[in-house]
Amino acid sequence: MDLNLGKCCGSRSSKKESWRSVLLLAYQSLGVVYGDLSISPLYVFKSTFAEDITHSETNEEIYGVLSFVFWTLTLVPLIKYVFIVLRADDNGEGGTFALYSLICRHIKVSLLPNRQVSDEALSTYKLEHPPEKNHDSCVKRYLEKHKWLHTALLLLVLLGTCMVIGDGLLTPAISVFSAVSGLEMNIKEHHQYAVIPITCFILVCLFALQHFGTHRVGFVFAPIVLTWLLCISGLGLYNIIQWNPHVYKALSPKYMFMFLRKTRVSGWMSLGGILLCITGAEAMFADLGHFNYAAIQIAFTFLVYPALILAYMGQAAYLSRHHDSVHAIGFYVSVPKCVHWPVLAVAILASVVGSQAIISGTFSIINQSQSLGCFPRVKVIHTSDKIHGQIYIPEINWMLMVLCIAVTIGFRDVKHLGNASGLAVMAVMLVTTCLTSLVIVVCWHKPPILALAFLLFFGSIELLYFSASLTKFREGAWLPILLSLIFMIIMFIWHYTTIKKYEFDLQNKVSLEWLLALGPSLGISRVPGIGLVFTDLTSGIPANFSRFVTNLPAFHRVLVFVCVKSVPVPFVPPAERYLVGRVGPVDHRSYRCIVRYGYRDVHQDVDSFESELVSKLADFIRYDWHRRTQEEDTARSVHSNDSSSESRLAVIGTVAYEIEDNLQPESVSIGFTTVESMEDVIEMAPTTTVRRVRFAVEEDRYEEEGSSAEAEAELRSELRDLVAAQEAGTAFILGHSHVKAKQGSSVMKRLAVNFGYNFLRRNCRGPDVALKVPPVSLLEVGMVYVI
Repeated sequence: MDLNLGKCCGSRSSKKESWRSVLLLAYQSLGVVYGDLSISPLYVFKSTFAEDITHSETNEEIYGVLSFVFWTLTLVPLIKYVFIVLRADDNGEGGTFALYSLICRHIKVSLLPNRQVSDEALSTYKLEHPPEKNHDSCVKRYLEKHKWLHTALLLLVLLGTCMVIGDGLLTPAISVFSAVSGLEMNIKEHHQYAVIPITCFILVCLFALQHFGTHRVGFVFAPIVLTWLLCISGLGLYNIIQWNPHVYKALSPKYMFMFLRKTRVSGWMSLGGILLCITGAEAMFADLGHFNYAAIQIAFTFLVYPALILAYMGQAAYLSRHHDSVHAIGFYVSVPKCVHWPVLAVAILASVVGSQAIISGTFSIINQSQSLGCFPRVKVIHTSDKIHGQIYIPEINWMLMVLCIAVTIGFRDVKHLGNASGLAVMAVMLVTTCLTSLVIVVCWHKPPILALAFLLFFGSIELLYFSASLTKFREGAWLPILLSLIFMIIMFIWHYTTIKKYEFDLQNKVSLEWLLALGPSLGISRVPGIGLVFTDLTSGIPANFSRFVTNLPAFHRVLVFVCVKSVPVPFVPPAERYLVGRVGPVDHRSYRCIVRYGYRDVHQDVDSFESELVSKLADFIRYDWHRRTQEEDTARSVHSNDSSSESRLAVIGTVAYEIEDNLQPESVSIGFTTVESMEDVIEMAPTTTVRRVRFAVEEDRYEEEGSSAEAEAELRSELRDLVAAQEAGTAFILGHSHVKAKQGSSVMKRLAVNFGYNFLRRNCRGPDVALKVPPVSLLEVGMVYVI
């Protein structure tokens, strides 16, 4: 799909083309965004009337449930998501991490310690709603002042992430099981011996086909969901006309109060089944980056929402005239027998499409968590070169398949599956409500009373449903809580230890003077080739490199310290990705390269990365020579002559931004024990002015500008050394770390670091796999981190 269609304006034909592209995106969004939400009529009424309430002759229960369903669909997906939350996008991206990164760019609450002033110069980092000079929200000041709130905010985001993972496990189970349960109408006895095996078989096929990617069969997703929506809306109209044309009166909110007045506590507990009608609504926001605001708004408002309302009204109309149904309450009892099998086939296909959407969303959010250092390293495979975001994670896929089948076999009914799924859904929505209220204040600069009203109104609705789900703890709701607890422990341990490792690297980095003095003291020899030293540090020499050269006194002719870091933006433009600078004097042939990725960016494979890195180094050499010659023409710069300090870092691309790298003074490397103190030093670093420099210096212009022959020969010599080193080969030098807690640490810290983190590190992918480094070019340096 081409998201840029129709963006040009100025003529009537271009406007028509723009509307045509928006309608095309709205149609395509049906198969990606609304698959999960559209299949909820399969199990909402069945789950609601499973245990707590019964259908009586007065129809007060069925009318009350219909009224709850109508107003829940109207208030949460339509008003909250379509008209409010979808506007809280991060450069067109949505989801939990999009809200978190948006908040982190406006207020200093991020725990990631590698923030640089140069990151704020990114075009995607620009604030859409820049604050006024005299405007400083009290909420912003309070959040920045209290460090424990930074951790609490991260835990809130991790909770939402874990619940999304739990939803990715539960949604395929309840969707496929509910669709296949239509066989109960035709298999009178021993239907459980057919429904569960068929459900498990479909789930195995669904997860086994994930490695092919959805782009190969994605073209059939939208027609299937569209057919399903037309099917349920047609059945709804038929049942309304055939059985109860006056069922529309149940849409009045008075039936909700009548329902609660009659059922009391049982009615409140049955809300755990009613909330399943909004299962999948979060996908509208999470998948925003694949489409746009107008497309998702049009698709839901004019097609999905009316179809769902008609479907629920039709079921209620049928049940209001059938109080003694042999097969209890469910979707298939309201389907006429003449179309039962076609509807069953379409329902199974729609449930597979809805399950596919949530599985892909689980892969996406785990990839985002990994890029921000909140999840152990896993292998991410991009299944499509043309469609962004189509990824496959083998470990997560097979783990979800095993757990999904185990849950299906273990629960074996819609009631328990619905209780578990409902709690996960409401937890994610509560997290989104809390984060959106913060966005309203700190990003949109609206009055705090408006954010509080949003939080209280929608939060109270979701808390009501969430409390009803908690009452079903023994009947299945324990599962998402247990899964979230396990995943949160894993993610927090990984994130905490990652930060502590960065602190250790920061405290134990060596000075540049030590590197420059290596030759005379150790007899260091320079071997042909390029040595890429990977480190998390954005300045200084990492300790693992000092260990490497002291034990093996030789390193490559061209040395590049590479830092691959994630920036709290969804995408980094390729022209702004590489931040390149010099380490030491020119004749040392040492450089620093910071490669910046957004949390939705596709990381390059090693071949294209190596060639592009060499190209950027060559561009930087020309740029640096041109800058130094200009400085020498005016006045000799102190920075240029000081060989014991690093030079400025420049963004090498179409446009170069010259930015000082003096963000972390040398004093940072001593005496810090907490993340907070380290962040304070980074935040107190002086903000430098950004100067735009056109980087289009051709070799022909050097002679025209009257540069000296000596300087030109020096430039050509450096470029020849770079080319010769590339031809000699590239070595990737990575640290192989073992982490242990320092003496005197608490029991919890020792358990988390010595056992938890090291167990995860041994059983997850290594950094060489994450960076796609070929084994023949890999050099690993062992390091013991005492944190």
